[in-house]
Amino acid sequence: MPLDILIVGAGVCGPALATLLLRAAAGHRITVVERCDALRTGGQQIDLRAQGIPVMRKLGLLDAVREVCVHERGVAFVDKRGSAKFQVDVNDSGKGGQGLTSEYEIMRGDLVRVLYEASLRASEAAAKKRGGGGGGGGVTYEFGVSVESIAQNENGDGGVDVKLSNGRQQHFDLVVGADGQGSRTRRQAWGDAAGRAAFHTLHSYGAYFTIPRDDAHDSDVAVVHHLSGRRMIVFRSNNRPDTQCYLFCNDGAQAATLRDATGATGKKSVAERKQIWREFFEDSDAWCRERVFAGLEGTEDFYAHEAGQVKMGSWSKGRVVLLGDAGYCPSPISGCGTTASLVGAYVLAGELARHQDDVGAALAGYDRVLRPFIDEVQALMPGAPTIGAPQTDWGIWFLHSLGKFVTTLKIDKLALSLMPEGKGGIPLPEYPELKLAE
Repeated sequence: MPLDILIVGAGVCGPALATLLLRAAAGHRITVVERCDALRTGGQQIDLRAQGIPVMRKLGLLDAVREVCVHERGVAFVDKRGSAKFQVDVNDSGKGGQGLTSEYEIMRGDLVRVLYEASLRASEAAAKKRGGGGGGGGVTYEFGVSVESIAQNENGDGGVDVKLSNGRQQHFDLVVGADGQGSRTRRQAWGDAAGRAAFHTLHSYGAYFTIPRDDAHDSDVAVVHHLSGRRMIVFRSNNRPDTQCYLFCNDGAQAATLRDATGATGKKSVAERKQIWREFFEDSDAWCRERVFAGLEGTEDFYAHEAGQVKMGSWSKGRVVLLGDAGYCPSPISGCGTTASLVGAYVLAGELARHQDDVGAALAGYDRVLRPFIDEVQALMPGAPTIGAPQTDWGIWFLHSLGKFVTTLKIDKLALSLMPEGKGGIPLPEYPELKLAE
């Protein structure tokens, strides 16, 4: 039975879900609302790894991803003079697990564009199956529109009444919140207090911005520079015309100030947030200090972020369901945020296709099937994130010495070759109902 579905958010998992649903059933009527005025094609570098790779392969989009992948050979860890102490190379053998950098590194905006265009093609193909577009199915994107309110009956069987910011009111069979770790959909459906309490901070804070490329120093190897006080500066250039600069601080004792620096409290302007980050890195080493500060001052794509995890006992309430970071953000530290979003979209679409008009059974299946995978990707290494960000200069020296020992003996390569491609070895479920080509 065709469903009227509202997807909130046109990031990674929203368009992915729309594509999967229309591949399975041409009659679905899907509306995607995005609060930004256009497709958000900005953002920094993300990656595909683990079970996310076979999902893109099933969608037939892996070649499209390869065409826009950035080429990063590895990650170098440098000292106070900018000299490399050790380097962890990419695992591009096609076997085993991905390392610190993936075989499928991609700019966030490029991946969003690939999935968005795939959803439009799926909509056109669905129209042809319906005989020229009759029946009103397909996907429609509405930019500059957000959800003002949602209301459903007590058990949710009657669907959801939605009021949009453009004044339109509409009834949907299902509302999918794909609007990120701070999900407004989560707060609207579960209540503001419960929606906010689902986010669990890791006391890790990052600032991200683009600076001019310097060919004398920038290459297809990312650079990680540790400073005492659990701080890091990261440069990623690969084959792009600009260089990405990341500033990280994992000091929980500075949480109040750093939350201001991310804009989470709403108390600081962009200029004031930049100044806080500058003050935190005022003692940076000479080889990178002025470049970072000049880039921070001049950048127009600055944003900052508090890393954490979203944990919920259930990802659905009545006919409202959460997808990706909105329901189960594993944090950037896991390296599996994009993968979790894609796997979540695949399982949700698969369960809806399998259970057809029984939406309640589909949502129960979504939780049951996906939960072990999410539990696995949210299980961070003991001590994370501070284990990778030493407090003292001695700790940095020890990390560099250990890294050099491991990479010199190629222990890192051996470990990756023995790891399964999928996270925790959990197999991706099969959904023939989705009618996907391998």
